[in-house]
Amino acid sequence: MRIGVIGTGRIGTIHANTLSRHREVGSLILTDVDPARAQELAFRLGETAAPGVDEIFRWGVDAVVITTATSAHAELIGRAARSGLPVFCEKPIALDLPGTLSAIAEVETAGTILQMGFQRRFDAGYTGAREAVRSGRLGRLHTVRALTSDQAPPAASWLPLSGGLYRDTLIHDFDVLRWVTGHEVVDVYAAGSDAGPSMFREAGDVDTGAALLRLDDGTLATATATRLNGAGYDVRMELAGELDQIVVGLDDRTPIASTEPTGPPAADKPWAGFLERFGPAYEAELSAFVEVVLGRRANPCDGREALQALRIAEACEVSRRDRRPVALAEIPGWTESAYR
Repeated sequence: MRIGVIGTGRIGTIHANTLSRHREVGSLILTDVDPARAQELAFRLGETAAPGVDEIFRWGVDAVVITTATSAHAELIGRAARSGLPVFCEKPIALDLPGTLSAIAEVETAGTILQMGFQRRFDAGYTGAREAVRSGRLGRLHTVRALTSDQAPPAASWLPLSGGLYRDTLIHDFDVLRWVTGHEVVDVYAAGSDAGPSMFREAGDVDTGAALLRLDDGTLATATATRLNGAGYDVRMELAGELDQIVVGLDDRTPIASTEPTGPPAADKPWAGFLERFGPAYEAELSAFVEVVLGRRANPCDGREALQALRIAEACEVSRRDRRPVALAEIPGWTESAYR
């Protein structure tokens, strides 16, 4: 199998390394807006660098992995679909609903594959939580608490391109909330704070956000995020039911300290970032993509799944802006006419 990797930044480099080692992948063609960066990575891996995206499609590949800037995702997904190629794409499909719907339409019209990069679905902790919920171990689930906290903020130049805290960061919590519980979000109430560095205000973003989400079975969930968690990178999900309570992301590297006399000590080596925390999950999702391309398993996260997570993020943005509860029914979704 020959795979084209479009984008060789941080996550593109991780994915190229994973695919280059995969026993079912014979070769890679790498390209990037910075040709020298692609060339350097290709040299290190013993793979081929292409001068641009056109060559990826012209030279012939069996599948495409997209890890470019978000603004290019939808166009590249559509181009791959029109070429009949399966695609793995980092989230999101696009930063708006029309772009997302258009890309999904192209994939479904072409009858090709689009697998989205929501890596938490491949993390052992979240997988265990899904199994616990689905097996009935927790009894009736009544409360979910999810959080994502970055140790350090991103570059100021990147913030206006990110889509904002809800679309960029909390979208992972929204996706995995649906995946773990098996239920849909009915309505949200969200708030944000830009009291930190001025770069967030200048970008029209917030550095800290929170949302209260009501699921269709009555379960209440909260999701919080911040770009300024100096203790370390912290991603957790607590699920409480009438019979039991569990937590994802609590281990000897969780950057949290107890004030109780007999509480556990602070982590000696807290998680520094998402690439380290979710390293095995990133490998697993790419292995799953190879299996999907080979027809050995069903697509674990298609475009419509990504659309649902984006709709929740959009509802949170509306709620934050208008300072009111927002029903998901207010946010445009998928209709058959969207791709006719």
